[in-house]
Amino acid sequence: MTPETTPGSCAPASARRRAGLHTLCALALLVAVGLLARRHWPVLESGALRLAVADHGWLLVGASAAAGTWVASALAQQGAVPHRLPAGRLVAAQFAAGAANQVLPAGLGAGAVNLRFLMRCGLPAGRSAAAIAVKGTAGALARGALMAVLALSCPGAPRLPHVPRAAVAVGTALAVGTALAVGAAVALRRTRCRAVLAAVLADIRSVHARPARAAALWGGSLGFALLHAAVLVAVTRAVGLPLPPGLVTLLYLAASAAAALLPTPGGLGSLDAALALALTTAGAPATAAASAVLGYRLLTVWLPLVPGLVVLGVLVRRGAL
Repeated sequence: MTPETTPGSCAPASARRRAGLHTLCALALLVAVGLLARRHWPVLESGALRLAVADHGWLLVGASAAAGTWVASALAQQGAVPHRLPAGRLVAAQFAAGAANQVLPAGLGAGAVNLRFLMRCGLPAGRSAAAIAVKGTAGALARGALMAVLALSCPGAPRLPHVPRAAVAVGTALAVGTALAVGAAVALRRTRCRAVLAAVLADIRSVHARPARAAALWGGSLGFALLHAAVLVAVTRAVGLPLPPGLVTLLYLAASAAAALLPTPGGLGSLDAALALALTTAGAPATAAASAVLGYRLLTVWLPLVPGLVVLGVLVRRGAL
C-alpha cells in the first residue's frame, strides 16, 4: 500500500476538502451579504447613525440581557446532564460556543464546543452527543410553545405576506426532497439511529427523574429565548421604535425560526433579513428596523466575538475543550 492510499492520509485529505468547502461557502455568503448591503446602503447608513445616538440606558439593558443568555444556555446544558458540571467552566464554554457558532452554520460550532466540553468533563462521546440533542430539542419546543402563546395573545401580530404559488411549489418540492433524503439516510443507518435514539430517550428519562435537572433544562431553554428577545426589545426602545414587547418577542421568535431554514454561520444575512422584514411588516420604518437589527447584532455577536474567541483559545490551551 502506497503512502498516498494509507488510511491515515485519507482523513487529513478529507478534512482539507471539507475545510475548503466551508471556506468557499463562507466567502460566497460574505459576497452575497456585501452585495445586499451595497444595494441598501442608504438605509443601513441611516440606521447606523440612528443607533449611534440611541438611548444608552436601554442599550445597557440590552447588553445585560445578552450576557444573561450565556448563563441561561449553561443552565439548560446542565439540566440536560444528570451529572454535576463545573459551573464556571460551563458558563465560559457557552461564551466560547457563541463565538464558535459564527464560524460554522446551523449551530455546528456551538455543538462542537459543547461536545468537547462534556467529553472533557468525563462523559462518553455518545452521552455527550445525547445531552446536546436533549438541550436542542428542549430549546426548540420551548421556542415553539412560546411563539404559539404569543401568537394567540398578541393582538398586533402581523399577518403573513402573500406567498406566490410558484414559491410554495418550490418550497414543497424542496421539503419533500429533503424528507426523502433524510429517510434514505435513516434507512441506511437504522441500527445506529436506533442506538442513538435509545440513548437520547434514556437521558431524557434520567433528567426528568430529577425535578431540579428538569427545571434547569426547561427554565434555561425558555430563558435563553426570552433573553435574546429582551435584547431586541431593549434596542427597539433605544432607537425610539414604539412596538409592544410581546409583539417584538413574537417577531424575534418568528424571524429566528425562518432564519433556521437557511443555516448560515451565526445566522449571518438570513437572521438579519428576517428580523428587518418582520419589524417592517409590523409597521416599523425601514431606518428604525435597520437600527434595531444592527443594535441586536452588535450586542449579541460583534462585541462578544473577539472576547469569545480569546476564551475559546484559553479553554483549549488549559485542556477544558
